[in-house]
Amino acid sequence: MLIKRILAAIVLLPIGLIVIFLGGVPLAALIAVTLGFAATEYANLFRKGGHQPASGLILFGVLLLVAERFFDEFNSAPWCLTLILLVTVTYHLIAYEKGREQAGTDFAITISGILYIGWLGSYMLSLRALPDGEWWFLIVLPVVWLADTGAYLVGKRFGTHKLSPRLSPKKTWEGYLAGVISGVIGGILLTIIWNLMGAELTLFEGGFIGYILSVFTPLGDLGESMFKRQFGVKDSGDLIPGHGGAFDRIDSWLWAAPIGYYLIIHMLM
Repeated sequence: MLIKRILAAIVLLPIGLIVIFLGGVPLAALIAVTLGFAATEYANLFRKGGHQPASGLILFGVLLLVAERFFDEFNSAPWCLTLILLVTVTYHLIAYEKGREQAGTDFAITISGILYIGWLGSYMLSLRALPDGEWWFLIVLPVVWLADTGAYLVGKRFGTHKLSPRLSPKKTWEGYLAGVISGVIGGILLTIIWNLMGAELTLFEGGFIGYILSVFTPLGDLGESMFKRQFGVKDSGDLIPGHGGAFDRIDSWLWAAPIGYYLIIHMLM
């Protein structure tokens, strides 16, 4: 398992860095594909529990929101969200008329998937579109991984107090605290590295972003765990060897991207 994780990282990391620096269409395409896989996995999770969300509409809605954010920032959001709501409720009305008694619940699951994955995930594009967006992107998302790594290593070795016994029994408060410390240190170290490559960020900015994200983004991980625990599933998919599905990989990023975006535009710019 560890070897598969390392090999996958060796292959995917250089590709990711290149695409992040390129930005534009290549990054939008990568984000669209990633969120598209995550949307499909989300629908499949609920189908395992006997629900019938509209998988095609979830995928359509997610991709529409990605396209809207890429081409028009937030300007087209009102009509996009209106269209998604009207089309989705129409679909599930027809499903109910055809005999699907739980169509109302299915509707809620469909809309939730579109918003949770599509709306939040599209903030990765908004983050990259900021001035010096490539550097902000390379602080916000990697610092989550560094915090997760610190939490895992310390929690596995020293953790005794359960953080969330039902959702994630292996997570501990000791690991969580280590994750916060790792996030701060990671944010500072990433700032130093990127500044050597041409960025103009301050150590306070890197450390503060690392602190805020490491405090809140574990909720993204626990959120996906809630879905998987409910239906007795270990991973959302098997897209990436050793890493599970796309949803497994971006669960914390779905929180990091919007929090990081608003943190930057309201507090640091």
